Amino acid sequence: MKLASLFSGGKDSVYSIYLAKNQGNQISCLITLCSENKESYMFHTPSIKKTKHQAKSMDIPLIIQKTKGKKEEELKDLKKAIIKAIKKYKIQGVVTGVLYSEYQNSRIQKICDELNIKCINPLWHKEEIPYLKELLRENFKVIITGVFAYPLNQSWLGRNIDEKFIEEVKILNQKYKIHPAGEGGEFETFVLDCPLFKTPLKIKSFKDFKEGENSWRREIII
Repeated sequence: MKLASLFSGGKDSVYSIYLAKNQGNQISCLITLCSENKESYMFHTPSIKKTKHQAKSMDIPLIIQKTKGKKEEELKDLKKAIIKAIKKYKIQGVVTGVLYSEYQNSRIQKICDELNIKCINPLWHKEEIPYLKELLRENFKVIITGVFAYPLNQSWLGRNIDEKFIEEVKILNQKYKIHPAGEGGEFETFVLDCPLFKTPLKIKSFKDFKEGENSWRREIII
C-alpha cells in the first residue's frame, strides 16, 4: 500500500515508518506540520524544521505544512497536507506514530475516514519499556530534544535513549508517573540514525532554551 507518514522526526514517527515498511508498504512521502504554537495538542515542535535532513537521508519526499497550531483548527491544516499527498503521490493511507493518545488517534482517523483512506498506527498500545528496548535492538540512535515535566531538567537534553536512560525512566515512572516513552508530553526526541537512513545525521552545534520551571528545549544544527 502507498502511504504517507505523519512525521515529526521523533522516535515514534520514524519507528512507525520502519514497521510499516517492514510490513511491505511503500512510504511515498512524509508530512511535517510546522506549528507556530509550541503547546500544540497535535504536533511536536522541538527540532521540527530538521525533518528535512531526515527525509533526505531516507530519500523520501517531504511535504511541509504550516499551521497556527490552534486547538482543533490545526486539524484543517493537517487535512490540507494529506489531500496534497493524495493528489501528488496517490497515497492510500496515512501512518501515525501514536502510542496511547486517543485525542490524536481519533482526530487523525476522522480525517482519514473523510478522505476514504486508511489510518495505520503501528505503535498503538505498545508496551513502553519493551518498545524502548526494541529501538535499541533495531539500532535507532535517538536523543532528547525537549523536557517538560518535573524532575526532568536541562541535563536530560541531548541524552541518548540507551539502557541507562531506560532504567532511569522506569524509576521516574514509578515515583512521578512520568510516561517512559514520553507519551504524556514529558519529553520529545529526535532520531539521528536508524536502518532507514543512508547516512547518520551529525549535530554541528546546539543551543538550549529554558521556557518554564520544568521546560527546556534544545535547538540543534545539523
